[in-house]
Amino acid sequence: MAEPKKRMSKSRTASRRRQNQKVKLSGICLCSQCKSPKTPHNVCKVCGTYNGRQVLKPALGKVKTKTK
Repeated sequence: MAEPKKRMSKSRTASRRRQNQKVKLSGICLCSQCKSPKTPHNVCKVCGTYNGRQVLKPALGKVKTKTK
């Protein structure tokens, strides 16, 4: 097998590793009840619902009503 002619520096090795360790932005979706932005698979902090069910008591004064 082929051998490298020179040793690769620590900084060059580390920079190659760092290319795949980027921080990914978490997805943001809208709550199905109040349409406020929230992270997926989590309880909505505004209205307290998860998967269409009321899980937590909503925060006072921040509840948006759904209008049709």
